[in-house]
This record gives sequence, structure tokens and C-alpha cells, in this order.
Amino acid sequence: MNCFSNKQKADFSSSVLKWFDLHGRTQLPWQSNKTAYRVWLSEIMLQQTQVATVIPYYQRFLKSFPTIQTLADASIDHVLQHWQGLGYYARARNLHCAAQIMRDKYQSEFPLEMSEVLALPGIGRSTAGAILTFACNQSWPILDGNVKRVLARCYQVEGWYGTAKTMAELWQITEQLTPKTKADDYNQAMMDLGALVCTKSKPDCENCPLTQSCDSFSNDTQYLYPGKKPNKKVKPKKQTLMLLHYYENQLLLYRRPPVGIWGGLWSLPEVESDQDLSEWQNQNLGYTTAPKEIKSDLLRHQFTHFSLDISVAIIALDHLPARVSDTTDFKFIDQRAIPNYGLPTPVSKLLALKLCVR
Repeated sequence: MNCFSNKQKADFSSSVLKWFDLHGRTQLPWQSNKTAYRVWLSEIMLQQTQVATVIPYYQRFLKSFPTIQTLADASIDHVLQHWQGLGYYARARNLHCAAQIMRDKYQSEFPLEMSEVLALPGIGRSTAGAILTFACNQSWPILDGNVKRVLARCYQVEGWYGTAKTMAELWQITEQLTPKTKADDYNQAMMDLGALVCTKSKPDCENCPLTQSCDSFSNDTQYLYPGKKPNKKVKPKKQTLMLLHYYENQLLLYRRPPVGIWGGLWSLPEVESDQDLSEWQNQNLGYTTAPKEIKSDLLRHQFTHFSLDISVAIIALDHLPARVSDTTDFKFIDQRAIPNYGLPTPVSKLLALKLCVR
């Protein structure tokens, strides 16, 4: 367990802050006109996603939902539509749910107490610390992926930081080193160091301000830290048959359950194979018709834990099934309205392949 003297803490934060003044990122969209809402939105989007990818999503999202109130009052469909392509859709659902809690409990204001922030869905300890530090002038430690890497290398923290033991040690280090003043610049600097200098595969030690503090640099062991994740098993492969029912210029969409893969998004209905197609149509549409054609293995989509091979059955209908109007899980929409619906990326790709019969 590391224990730092006051001088070590001061020297560390001073080196980090001097570097930040010269090289830190200060022009990102969420760094101007800071509010807790804007910072919160950026922190959620930046989970699992690179800055360059986030920026256009962030700007478009903020334009449509400029305040907590407007986000809370929006439909989940509208929110998911703006999240389409970012992935990890639970983030969007939690964002929407948290906004509604803030509307109903905090008069659409972001709470300022750590315990209240942590009680909101989708906000963990590091995200809460970042929001309160960057937007509310408080001092809290953070531990995002970039900060983990910097600290693991500096202090040769053993083990993969997905384990509780390693994370506890990293939290103990970041708690000690985070200064009481200028914590916002310090935390931003630590994230920037990890993103720009202490990178995963090619750390730029020559331009790092922490070489005097870095045990890995002293021992030439940079590439041993952080510890690697245990070897993954080979990703299993799964298959699905998506059903593209259409009538004239309308096609059938299906709202997926709120949890699980693509939770809450509109998609195409699925069955495991073409042998299940007739039963599915009878049960859900009260309709029997043969597919016009089945296109096999059109698309492979990679998830974190498995890959999915998608085929499509194209079914031309001669009338709109009445049963669809009795449910909120299925809806026929005009093809021109597709951009108004939040769809999983592979479904958007399939539709972009013009599978719909013209």
C-alpha cells in the first residue's frame, strides 16, 4: 500500500499541473460554458467511447436536449434516436431516467452532494467525482481508464484493474494524490496524460512530466503495466434471422425489451431460423405468408462477448395485419420515417442496403 509524504503529493500535482498549462486539452465542447448537466452528459458519452467519436453526438444531443428538463420530458424513443451508433444503450436509458429523477426530486437541477449523485442511475464513483470537480468546483478523485493506466505505471500496481484488489489500490493512490485546489485542472490533466502521452501501446515517456515519479520508467517496465486482462475465451458465434415485413412503402419495426442487447431500441423482429417464421407470424401478426426471399449471412456484428451473423427474410404483405394495431411492441412505419427511430447500427446498415423492395 502506497503512502505519500506531503512533498511527494505536492511535487506530483505540481508536475501534472505545469504540463497541463502547456499541453492540456482546454477546447473540448464540454469545457466551455460548464454546467453540471453538460459535464454529466459528456462523462456518460465518454464511457467506452473515444473523444473524437463523442463530439458530434454530444453537440447534436445538446442541441435537442439543452437542459435537464428538456431531456426528462423527452420520450425515450427520441433520446435513443440521438444515441444511435454510440452503442452501450443502457447509458442513454440511465441518462433519461436520471434526468426524470432530477426533474421530480431536484427541480431539474443537478444535485451537489456526492451521496445524491451516486444514487442516480448510471453514475459511479469516478463519474460522480468528475462531474462535481469539473462543474461544481469541488475536489474529488477520479479513476477513468486513462488515469488508471498512468497510476498503474507510475507505481507499478500489480494485476489487472478489473479486479477488486487492484482497483482498491488505485483508488487509494488517486485519493492521496488529488490536490484540494485546482482539482479540476489536475483531473483533466491526468486524463489527458493517459490519452495523449501515457498511451496503451506506445507511451511517450520522453514527453511525460512524471518520469521522476514513475517506477516503471525507472525500471524500464512500462509495458508490464497495467496488468493485462486474463485471456479471453474465443468469442462464440450466434446466428439470427431478421424479418423484414413490408406493405407498399411501410415496414414493420419491433421495439426490443428495455433491458438486454439493444434495449429499448426499435429493430426488426427476429427468429432463430426460417423454420420458425410461420409460427412467429401466426402468433404475432395473425398472418401467414411465405418470404419473397431470404438473404443469408448479410452482416456480422461484433458484440463484446459474441459475434452475430445476421440473415434477413423479406416478406411482402398484401394487407396490414390488424393485430399489429393492438400492440405497442410492433409498428408499421413509412420508410421515409426510419431516421426518426432509434435503431441498432446493424439494422440501420441492413436497411441502408436497400433490402426493402422498391
